[in-house]
Amino acid sequence: MNDRTREYLRGRFGDHYRRVSLTPPPAYEAREWGYIPFTAGSGTTMVRHNSHMDLGDLDTFLARERPRHVYFSAGRYADPGARSMGEKGWRESDLVFDLDADHLPGVDPETDAYGEMLATCKDALEKLLSFLEDDFGFEDLTVVFSGGRGYHVHVRDEGVRRLDRDHRREVVDYVRGLGLEHVDDLARTETVSGIGVKNPVEKRTLRTDGGWGRRVHARLVALADEVRALDEVAGVARLREFDGIGEKGATTLYTAMTENYDELVAGNLEAAGQYSRTLADRLLARAVEAENAPIDEPVTTDINRLIRLPGSLHGGSGLRVTRIDRDALPDFDPLVDAVPETFRNHDITVEVDEPQSVRLDGETHKIADGKRTVRECVGVLLMARGDAEKAAE
Repeated sequence: MNDRTREYLRGRFGDHYRRVSLTPPPAYEAREWGYIPFTAGSGTTMVRHNSHMDLGDLDTFLARERPRHVYFSAGRYADPGARSMGEKGWRESDLVFDLDADHLPGVDPETDAYGEMLATCKDALEKLLSFLEDDFGFEDLTVVFSGGRGYHVHVRDEGVRRLDRDHRREVVDYVRGLGLEHVDDLARTETVSGIGVKNPVEKRTLRTDGGWGRRVHARLVALADEVRALDEVAGVARLREFDGIGEKGATTLYTAMTENYDELVAGNLEAAGQYSRTLADRLLARAVEAENAPIDEPVTTDINRLIRLPGSLHGGSGLRVTRIDRDALPDFDPLVDAVPETFRNHDITVEVDEPQSVRLDGETHKIADGKRTVRECVGVLLMARGDAEKAAE
């Protein structure tokens, strides 16, 4: 980024901050604040260990300093402006989750379009929210588009704020499905004995009311419904597609699915003997692969993490870090809804090194290399990510 580009972006970021008013997070006075200024050269400098009092009025600070990135801490401290973490006096922290499209399975940042990556990341966000809302029952959630390539979720329920790193690690393992290898881990086990039972036996029943058990059970019932619609030859062949299920096991399972369907629906893992559990283990592996939330794990376990401030601008895109109402999430389009109004109604001239295709603000922009006049929001995006420089006018 050359001097002209840097000064242009810094000036226009300042214009944005002068026309908006940002809402700080809860307990903002107990948090550490940090920012990255627009500096010359290829490196960046993080200015941190600031308290809110060090910055002064937030809107005034942002309009004056015009930073490239702005952050606040997940942690809440007795002395947030202390120069070392040990001196701050940790009290509690939000439980923060970060989803980054660059790190999602099946995403290739070199070939996938920006919008495609964000769409994949939104799907991952929905999986994460299913865990947080349905499995854990969290209520105080804030969902945020990061302004870059992903989403953040801040959980501030009182019951989670004092969790230490180890307990946060357990939350990570759960939403990632780590350590789930056998369906027995998701089952209730009871010993069955009585008249007519020669030896007591253990009966395993899959937990179907929530959690990973519900996810596996849904797959098991869907498979049973599929198999029941087939004749025996086709049904057995379908079941033999699973590793560890041979002809005998597939035949036993087919019989159970057609004759003991209600038992399977009830979660009975003994309906086809050992084959029920073998099949359920395979479905568990598929459920974990398809439905886990691929979060950035260190963010969640870090009680001192700095996270982007909603309403601020992302210095790598010029898009707004955007808080999203939960009900509005299905219709949220980051490439429209996160475009700052400041950058919407002007054209600017930029120097483009290579031809670009940019989808932004509801339009697809085909931009040839050379000196080009483009909508300002497009030009800011290209300059912020290093694909263009501000042209002299």
